Amino acid sequence: MNKPLKIVVSGGGTGGHIFPAVSIANAIKALRPDAEIHFVGALGRMEMQRVPEAGYHITGLPIAGFDRKRLWRNFRVLYLIWKSQRMARKLLRQFQPDVAVGVGGYASGPTLNTAAAMGIPCLIQEQNSYAGVTNKLLAKKAERICVAYEGMERFFPKEKILLTGNPVRQNVLHCNETAEEARRAMGLDPAKKTLLIVGGSLGAGTINQSVLTHLNEIRQSNIQIVWQTGKYYFDNIQAQLKQEPSVENLHPTAFISDMGRAYKAADLVISRAGASSISEFCLIGKPVILVPSPNVAEDHQTKNALALVNRQAAIYVKDAEANEKLMATAFDAIQNESLLQSLSENILKLALPNSAEIIAKEVIKLAKK
Repeated sequence: MNKPLKIVVSGGGTGGHIFPAVSIANAIKALRPDAEIHFVGALGRMEMQRVPEAGYHITGLPIAGFDRKRLWRNFRVLYLIWKSQRMARKLLRQFQPDVAVGVGGYASGPTLNTAAAMGIPCLIQEQNSYAGVTNKLLAKKAERICVAYEGMERFFPKEKILLTGNPVRQNVLHCNETAEEARRAMGLDPAKKTLLIVGGSLGAGTINQSVLTHLNEIRQSNIQIVWQTGKYYFDNIQAQLKQEPSVENLHPTAFISDMGRAYKAADLVISRAGASSISEFCLIGKPVILVPSPNVAEDHQTKNALALVNRQAAIYVKDAEANEKLMATAFDAIQNESLLQSLSENILKLALPNSAEIIAKEVIKLAKK
C-alpha cells in the first residue's frame, strides 16, 4: 500500500496568491484523496482566514517584507526572516513532506529555501508575466517552475519551465445561468446593460474614487452598475453616498461571494490586473477594462495588462488617468457590441484551461521521484 502523499503549500498575502494555492491543493486531493496537505502563510495576512475556510490546516510565520522607505526597520525584518526559517525547519521536520509548493508571497521564501536545503523537491508557481522577487530567488533551487505566460525564460531556467496557466476559483467557471437569470438573481433588471466594477480582494481606492467622481453621469446613464468596493472602503463610501442624491442604478457592496454569477451578469468588467483575475477573464471570455495597480512590486500588473492589450484582448486605463477617463471609457465600450464581441473572442484565445490539475500532476511526479 502506498504511503500517504504529504505536501506543503506556502505563500499568500492576497487573493491572487491564495486562490491558486487552494485550487492546486484541491486538484491534488482529487487525484490523490490520501494526500495530506499543510499550508504555510504569513501571520496577519488573508491566508490565515481563507485557507482554514477552504478546509486546510495552516501554520503562520512572523515574516514581513523589506521596508524600502524606512531602512532602519529592516533590522527587525531580518530577525523575522531568521525566526521564520527556524519555524519552517521545525514544521518540515515534523511533517516530513514529499514536495514543497510555493505560490509567491512572503511565506514562500523561508519555507522553500529551508525545504530545498533539506533535500525536499520544490515546485514554484509564478502567476504574473513579470516574475516576483521571491520566485526569482527560489528558481535556482526549484525542480519545476509552472508559469502562466510565454517568454518567462528571461526570469527562469528554460529547462525547468512548464506553461500551465493560473489555477482559478472553480465557482467562476461553472455558473450555468444565463446573463438574464444571473441579473435577476442579483436583484438587477435582466434586460439592462450591466457593468461590474471590482478592485481585487482588498478593494482599489483609485477605481472607487473614479466612481464617486462621476455619480451624475452614472445617474443619467441607462446602465446598471454592480460595484464591489472592498471591505476596507465600504463604510466610508456608504457615508458619502448618503450625502448625495440617490443613484438607483448603482449597487455598491463590500464583497461578492459568487463571482461566477457576477461575471455572468456583466457585459463588461472594470478590474485591477492581478494575474488570477486575468486568468478568470480569459477562461470565461469576459470583456474587461484593466486598471493596473501602481502599488505592486516591479509594476507587474501593468505588464500583465499589456500582455492582453497587445493582443487586442483588453482595454487599458492607467491608474493615474482613471479618475478622468475610466467611466467615460466604460460607458463607450459597453454600448459598442462589436468591440465587446472582439474583446471576448481575443481574450478566449489566451485561456489555458485545467491549470490546477496539470500543476497537481507535476507535484505528484516530483513526489514519486
